[in-house]
Amino acid sequence: MTASPFDHPFLSGLLGDDEIAPYFSAEADIRAMLSFEAALARAEAAHGLIPAEAARRIAEICAAFSADLHRLRAATARDGVVVPELIKQLRAKVGEEAAKSLHLGATSQDVIDTSLMIRLKAVVFLFTGRLSAIVAGLDGLDRRFGRNRLMGHTRMQSAIPISVSDRLTAWRAPLEIYRDRLTEQSFPVQFGGAAGTLDKLGPQGPAIRAALAQELGLSDCRQWQSGRLPIADIAGLFVSISGSLGKIGQDIALLAQAGGEIEIAGGGTSSAMAHKQNPVAAETLVALARFNATALSGIHQSLVHEQERSGAAWTLEWLLLPQMTMATAASLRLAGELTGNIKRLGTA
Repeated sequence: MTASPFDHPFLSGLLGDDEIAPYFSAEADIRAMLSFEAALARAEAAHGLIPAEAARRIAEICAAFSADLHRLRAATARDGVVVPELIKQLRAKVGEEAAKSLHLGATSQDVIDTSLMIRLKAVVFLFTGRLSAIVAGLDGLDRRFGRNRLMGHTRMQSAIPISVSDRLTAWRAPLEIYRDRLTEQSFPVQFGGAAGTLDKLGPQGPAIRAALAQELGLSDCRQWQSGRLPIADIAGLFVSISGSLGKIGQDIALLAQAGGEIEIAGGGTSSAMAHKQNPVAAETLVALARFNATALSGIHQSLVHEQERSGAAWTLEWLLLPQMTMATAASLRLAGELTGNIKRLGTA
């Protein structure tokens, strides 16, 4: 039993996503943190801030390092973040000489936020592909059924007849916009040091930050440790995606309720009524859209990131953003399955 439905033993069959969940595992988070430390060492060595041999040693150890998770858990309970203990374990592994060069000029938030950006960039790439597949599926439905008729509804009342193509265009148009926005989405490195000023690096700070971003395949920008717009932006886009997919789900559920205008394969069965085929995927799209819309208010609360760093607002992000990402993943998965299961839409 788990507290989250996204990795629950059986609820995850409906709400989970086996492709996206690993990006939020402890292992993936630690790997991305280690990538940050290795890339930082290489960038600082390239600018003469640490010895090249120390950077090589740090990168070598980071590539194969296995952290003691029990110690990380106990230390996080004390420190509020995992990084101090992780760096302690790394320093013991790289040896006394290279340890002096490890994590130079960085702070815990730099490591944690950059790890998140590395993983979100990979997730968004997958989301872009899923959106493209859904759009292609809707195009296929348009070719097959676009000239069929549907009864248009306004304010839940019958209005005038429309074509299936009219309805599909309303479904497809926002998804094309989100696909393009995901492609253009920026994933910035976070590197500000103790108070966002990169004070330990002196005048070389901005150049090292740029080199670090290049090493990690992220965009370079001024530190954002207390200005959480990158988090709010991506969360808002996820909410828009799940919201538009929820609209598709709601429309399909209503079509199924009315009967006659849609035929779907793979509906859910009832324990009490053997004749029923419940529109489970469509209903779940609605629930996920509402979940994400509700969670977004919490992300907006976390924009109140007091002074140079907030523990409270930052922790709120950890509670919300992974769940929102998983909800978006499940929405995309279910929408792809649902549109692929439509056997007939509209009437000739």
